Amino acid sequence: MEDHVYLLDYLHYGKHERRNIKRQPIAYGLGEKEFKILELIPKPDVMLKIGDKVYIGKDLEKRKEILHVKRRVKYEELTSTAQSELPYVIKEIVSIRETDFVSFYNSAGAISRKYHGLQLLPGIGQKTMWAIINARKIKNFESFEDIEKKVGSLFNPLKSITDRIEQELKQSDQKYFLFVAK
Repeated sequence: MEDHVYLLDYLHYGKHERRNIKRQPIAYGLGEKEFKILELIPKPDVMLKIGDKVYIGKDLEKRKEILHVKRRVKYEELTSTAQSELPYVIKEIVSIRETDFVSFYNSAGAISRKYHGLQLLPGIGQKTMWAIINARKIKNFESFEDIEKKVGSLFNPLKSITDRIEQELKQSDQKYFLFVAK
């Protein structure tokens, strides 16, 4: 369950394709824990900014900006602004939660007889996977910078994670989901 989302887009006058009904403000946000894309109804007279972190949890006292979560949406349903903001918001969330994702590099294992969890990250093939596994046997990684130092063939572990999350959000028909809740 998501408690906070980062705003991807805010439409003060609602969706422009709805001409015959009363339009209400709408926002799109990305959940910070499960990376769910949500359509949100803001409270009246609240101005939101793209990139803001807002509370959407069950405690109504804490909800200052959002009236309620309308529904979960797919990537294709996002506005073009929300789609273009998505990589930046993902990068911000992953940077803030760096220890969680470094932990993934430290603990990822095989997910089938053919695939290892690390190989599902863009830019990581079998050779780099083995370099990561051998380096973490000596000592667990402490940060993305530490991973880059110890694994010479992996140039940007942050980008590998963010690219995978974006891929999972864009292609909902994937077989394996590492970070996005189904």
